[in-house]
Amino acid sequence: MRTIWIAAGLLAMAGRTGAVRAQAAPLLPADADTVLQAVKQPGARVVLVNVWASWCAPCVEEFPDLVRLRKEWADRGLRVILVSADFPETRDATLRFLFEHGVDFPTYLKDGNDMKFIDALSPKWSGALPVTFLYDSTGRLVHVREGKASYDVLEREVQAVLKKETS
Repeated sequence: MRTIWIAAGLLAMAGRTGAVRAQAAPLLPADADTVLQAVKQPGARVVLVNVWASWCAPCVEEFPDLVRLRKEWADRGLRVILVSADFPETRDATLRFLFEHGVDFPTYLKDGNDMKFIDALSPKWSGALPVTFLYDSTGRLVHVREGKASYDVLEREVQAVLKKETS
């Protein structure tokens, strides 16, 4: 019984101090070059990069579908790369958000100049959030979509890239 109370106390303290870091996946600083290098890592047939922020309502609404898509399609060749556009000073809140959504893989926190980041990922991107980029297995950008999408839309877009990969 005493062990249960100690564990409960430690969990309560972790919640108050923002010590979610130990339970959440890594949140790594990344400029556009870092993200594009991650896209080109071997092993994926399609790579989905989503830039989001916890303060962006459409991003928050779309987020569970991105996590679900990764879980359901990872074994079929999908790699999901999440890039938070949250501010560095809200890092603990971003980590908490990721933990609450079950993100158990490394995620990036955008670092550096906004315009350089936007322009490097795609001149088609206005900078609006959320934004999703789809890359083929060679790291070539094949689709850019600004705005929130449902799971069904995301799944269709991934399937379209996978279909081209097998043709």
